Amino acid sequence: MEKIKVKLPDGDILEVNKGTTPLQIVENLSRKLAREAVAAKVNGVVIDLTRPLEEDCELQILTFDDPEGREVFWHSSAHLMAHAIEELFPGAKFGVGPPIEDGFYYDVDVDRTLTPEDLVKIEEKMRELAQRDEPYIRRVVTKEEALEFFKKKGDPYKVEIIEQIDDNDTITFYSEGSFTDLCRGPHLPSTGKIKYVKLLSVAGAYWRGDARNKMLQRVYGVAYPKKELLDEHLKRLEEAKKRDHRRLGKELELFVFHDIAPGAPFWLPKGMIIFRELEKFIREELDKRGYEEISTPILVKKDLWERSGHWEHYKENMFVLEVEDEIYSLKPMNCPESTYVYKMKTRSYRDLPLRLAEIGRLHRNEISGALGGMFRVRQITMDDAHIYCRPDQILSEINELIDFINYVYGIFKFEPAYYLSTKPDNAMGDPALWEQAEQALKMALEQNGIRYGLKEKEGAFYGPKIDVQIKDALGRDWQVATIQLDFVMLPERFDLTYIDVDGQPKRPVAIHRAIFGSFERFVGILTEHFAGNFPVWLAPVQVSVLPITDAQNDYAKEVWTRLRNLKIRAEIDLRNEKITYKIREAETKKIPYMLIIGEKEKTSGTVSVRKHGKGDLGVFDLESFISQVKFEIETKAVE
Repeated sequence: MEKIKVKLPDGDILEVNKGTTPLQIVENLSRKLAREAVAAKVNGVVIDLTRPLEEDCELQILTFDDPEGREVFWHSSAHLMAHAIEELFPGAKFGVGPPIEDGFYYDVDVDRTLTPEDLVKIEEKMRELAQRDEPYIRRVVTKEEALEFFKKKGDPYKVEIIEQIDDNDTITFYSEGSFTDLCRGPHLPSTGKIKYVKLLSVAGAYWRGDARNKMLQRVYGVAYPKKELLDEHLKRLEEAKKRDHRRLGKELELFVFHDIAPGAPFWLPKGMIIFRELEKFIREELDKRGYEEISTPILVKKDLWERSGHWEHYKENMFVLEVEDEIYSLKPMNCPESTYVYKMKTRSYRDLPLRLAEIGRLHRNEISGALGGMFRVRQITMDDAHIYCRPDQILSEINELIDFINYVYGIFKFEPAYYLSTKPDNAMGDPALWEQAEQALKMALEQNGIRYGLKEKEGAFYGPKIDVQIKDALGRDWQVATIQLDFVMLPERFDLTYIDVDGQPKRPVAIHRAIFGSFERFVGILTEHFAGNFPVWLAPVQVSVLPITDAQNDYAKEVWTRLRNLKIRAEIDLRNEKITYKIREAETKKIPYMLIIGEKEKTSGTVSVRKHGKGDLGVFDLESFISQVKFEIETKAVE
């Protein structure tokens, strides 16, 4: 029997028979790991545990604790759900059923609207099927076989998918029990590993995300190998409902959405305070860090987008309109227009780096089904900047941007996680320039001692990028800041030059960067992260002055006026209500500080301080309290 060598993560090398499976290997290594194993990674590619190994390789066994392992687990769970639906609803047709960040879904076409009671029945059927412990079996088929199978089954969605598969691509089926699906995999060894399941909701979803197609029913679910993990997940979901920015935005009078303008928030006065505070914060940093601010037109002729490459690569996401027989677009991004500012005069090597910032309004034609509160909008306010620099300045500029990002997110006590996104399939430009750009980003990350993840093929079409994620109070990851290196789109397509020290024209390098990313998205993230309990410097109302009776109203007005004169955002409640009612209402509004003023406080010129969520802090001299609040505001303190 021919032997192959298998290298394990700890460096050990095993010699096994060719055709041995990862499952067989792990069963010989560790019973515990074999019980927990869900998939294997062979030479960096995730495969089924039951796939035979045909050559020397590096092997890693994946469990549910690994992100890629969770994807496999939830993908297999989606198949199990489809199997259950097919048994309960004969004739059901299926769209796609992928794993997502926190579970899975499957788009289904059945003859009636699914109810909560149906979800319970589907869950029960899934548990029944899981207990059969049927193996997931992979089978390679021809395109003709695949088409014949699903045409006979009467599933037009699968037929459509297969028809669009390249004739040279490998097509695979996965079966468990009586259910067979079109799928690339990989999958669990068997259904028995899926122990605990919860189906969460049903939503409408147009086939292929196109409103011209039929609306299917998207069934969302989650599954875990252990009950305590499922319980924790369900608790997080309950907490997430309480923190939902759409609900809090309305309750706290920050922002609302209306079907008159899908994908665009109505910013209310209190929400605008948060928006302006963030804007002020960023602008202060821009000034400190040597940026110059510009503002460019929103409505631009298509010629610009043809030249930049966006017309070819991004047109479907643009709002296009005709004006006086010419085609225009609302700008989906700021990048190309900054080149016109750059080219207004001849640039010298001494002028670089030129840091052009723009807090600009953008519009992107997101499909209605993809819109989701502040997290996915059509109207976006972006804190963009484009840095034009010499090649020898790339490293120092990226280092400065990393410092900028770390500082800003440190204010909110977030810990940025960095990812390098590499060349996508639709990349423009010279591969050698791409390699140079990727190496520059790697070097900057490594010089800063940053451990970073790799996102293969997720760069922009014009250059690789560093993406930054943060983790919120619920443990969810959010994509925020970005640093994109561009040797191609802006410098070459717009023929940008500077006069170098030798008197010759040279190409600058463009660095695209955003710190918050979208203001809308970031405010949504902060609203849920803080559960509406914004730090004092961001809170729309920072202090509420609450007299106990009308007899203290005059002194309460003096306190309120003093706060307002010092630019502390304060309100006063002079209503003839019980103080407990006033306090309860201020707590509901999530106002950071409440100043309770009774006869004792009026006589002594003091205030009784109450902190939101913490209760009484005691009696303070007014000026001492003001000093404390101003310190929290000036330092942008976050508890």
